[in-house]
Amino acid sequence: MWKSWTLSRLDYRILPLVLALMVISLLVISSMTADLSEENISFWTPLVKSQMRWFFLGWAVFFLCASFDYRVLRDWSLWLYIAVLFLLVGLFFVSPIQNVHRWYRIPGVASFQPSEQAKLIVVIFLSWFLERRGNYAGTLATAFQMGAIVGVPFLLILKQPDLGTALILYPIALVMAYFAGIHKAVLRMMGAFGVVILLVVNLLFLGILDHEQMRPVFTKVMKEYQYERLNPNTYHQKASQIAIAIGGLTGTGWQKGDFSGRKWLPAAHTDSVFAAFGEEFGFVGLVVLLFLFYALIYFSFQVAVVAKDLFGRYLAAGLSVYLAMHVFINIGMMCALLPISGVPLIFVTYGGSSILTTMAALGLLQSIYSRRFMF
Repeated sequence: MWKSWTLSRLDYRILPLVLALMVISLLVISSMTADLSEENISFWTPLVKSQMRWFFLGWAVFFLCASFDYRVLRDWSLWLYIAVLFLLVGLFFVSPIQNVHRWYRIPGVASFQPSEQAKLIVVIFLSWFLERRGNYAGTLATAFQMGAIVGVPFLLILKQPDLGTALILYPIALVMAYFAGIHKAVLRMMGAFGVVILLVVNLLFLGILDHEQMRPVFTKVMKEYQYERLNPNTYHQKASQIAIAIGGLTGTGWQKGDFSGRKWLPAAHTDSVFAAFGEEFGFVGLVVLLFLFYALIYFSFQVAVVAKDLFGRYLAAGLSVYLAMHVFINIGMMCALLPISGVPLIFVTYGGSSILTTMAALGLLQSIYSRRFMF
């Protein structure tokens, strides 16, 4: 099941990329959580130390998953899916944290967010399901069954409420459906629906559609609080744009981001880490950050090309979209193109659940890559 020799066949191009992203994370977290009133500002703030611990644990998870034979997941996929559904349902029977049902609190240890793991497990279960359907993947029955597989966790996560995490499941399902050859009419409908929703949201956030004028139309199908998430004029949206604009070409310098450092940018070390980094390192820094993400996602999609079995190909495609959508949505939020929805910027945002799940996803991709010649 676990084969240490596979570690010699990893795609080592990804390792410096991940390390660079982790260094950026520590720099931003240190700057955003340090006491700027002190004369000698310490790099090692409590949250930096905590993030370092998550990174070390994340690397352990990465190498464990990379040496693990991903094909064994076929036998586990159904049970993993059932288990994560129970965890998602169970959230509504425990006390909410910050008025939402997203976390299980483990006393004296940490908080656990099952929706992060749910995205990964849905990819695994869909890969097993689509491989099993084989020549029947193009039927309408397969499309409906696939919709049910994704739809149940989607609705449970949406109910928490966690719009951003739920919406990541949609493009994952769309791309995996494309790779599997799902019924073309269903693919066109799914693609068109996604494009229309994205276009309407962009028009709202670009000011082409007036938010208040469109309220009577949207509230016919949405609740008031849901529509307010599409408000492009919130303080958080404006603050993120201001932080990026202040950065200019080269930025204000590390630990010199006055706007973000003085806590005027909400959630500077979590949701808004992209904007905080942009203020201190400017356009040049953001270009470097985007290049790192581009290279990582490009290498991830290459795994789907070299995978030698259908399960591995579907799994690699879904995991690659998982990584890409976190980057796309978080940056879209900070650039006022998408609503603020709490989607983390992988490897950079502070938080353990995101780090462990992302490192597991990356490890599974390497498990597929290292076994590409074994068939």
